[in-house]
Amino acid sequence: MIAAVSGEVISRRPDHVVVDAGGVGYRLAVSTETLRAVPAVGNRVSLHAHLIARDDSLALYGFATEEERDLFLSLISVSGVGPKVGLAALSGGTVPELLRAIATGDAKRFQAVPGIGKRTAERIIVELRERVADALEIEAVEGAASAAGPRGEAREGLIGLGYTPQEAERLLDSASGESAEDLVASALRGGRAAA
Repeated sequence: MIAAVSGEVISRRPDHVVVDAGGVGYRLAVSTETLRAVPAVGNRVSLHAHLIARDDSLALYGFATEEERDLFLSLISVSGVGPKVGLAALSGGTVPELLRAIATGDAKRFQAVPGIGKRTAERIIVELRERVADALEIEAVEGAASAAGPRGEAREGLIGLGYTPQEAERLLDSASGESAEDLVASALRGGRAAA
């Protein structure tokens, strides 16, 4: 299994890069998010990788972060989502944005991806929501422990009002204010407007 490729970038295209690693040029299919992290031709790069072997081909996929590779592997584990569609989904936003979309049940975010219809988007949400929610819950708890201050207090206040940690984070993303009270009020106004 090829887990990482490091070397000089010898080609950058919208859907792939070629990296010279020890005299061998590896072609790695990449998302637009990863492509942003790949430097110009002639510079060195290190990408996490995943190899998919089929009867008629070997396909290598490259990722800027381990989190992106993990999300890719989760996406392609869903029935109806192949590697090309998985990469297209990753091109639709950053890993935290996509994880939040799964956790909050935002199927429309995935329906916007070419190759993903309503049923497949719903299947992604159903099959991955619990896994993603657990990961976000741990991240949120760790973040809350270190995020004392107005946002942390506002988050705890929203959770006290009955919102899940994921819903609280989503509401606070569009909230503004200096104090915890201002943030909660802004988040609630935004939440009602979005409902």
